Amino acid sequence: MRKFAIFIAKIIGYLFYDEKYLKGKWFEKTPNGDGWIFVLKCFLWQKIFRINGKVPFPVNQNIRISNYKKLHFHPDDLNNFQGFGVYFQNFMADIYIGRGTYIAPNVGLITANHNPKNPDLHLKGENIVIGEKCWIGMNAVILPGVKLGDNTVVAAGAVVTKSFEEGNCIVGGVPAKLIKKIDE
Repeated sequence: MRKFAIFIAKIIGYLFYDEKYLKGKWFEKTPNGDGWIFVLKCFLWQKIFRINGKVPFPVNQNIRISNYKKLHFHPDDLNNFQGFGVYFQNFMADIYIGRGTYIAPNVGLITANHNPKNPDLHLKGENIVIGEKCWIGMNAVILPGVKLGDNTVVAAGAVVTKSFEEGNCIVGGVPAKLIKKIDE
């Protein structure tokens, strides 16, 4: 039954998704076909019910992506779009996610805030850049202009308002502060 499901998922995948996202470890290196099963699960919500319908890669129905064209990641990290509740608010600036980074559920990546003088308006958007092999803990929020260096761990519930470009560290709190350096 699983082999038949994977066969159907491959047909659906190549018909409805951009082929560049159907490569890498989730499709070529997992013997049980996890990537293809994910395609099958996402198809109904994305292409029939149109939740994230224009997004050219499989996305869980509980994730929100403002502008997929401004979201940059490696196909090996498609797992970041399988979880629950991540919010990619990037309609005014880009989000760059380094290879090997993990994003936990309910994380918010926000590239533009509301104008405090007039909440109907947004301030100018600023890119978010997350380095390679980072780990963003559950319920963390990363605000406009933040740059995280490679191997940065963001503690669960942290609100990251400034950059930690040096990487190799753990940050946490509200607002996030350096908790500990990680030996390279």
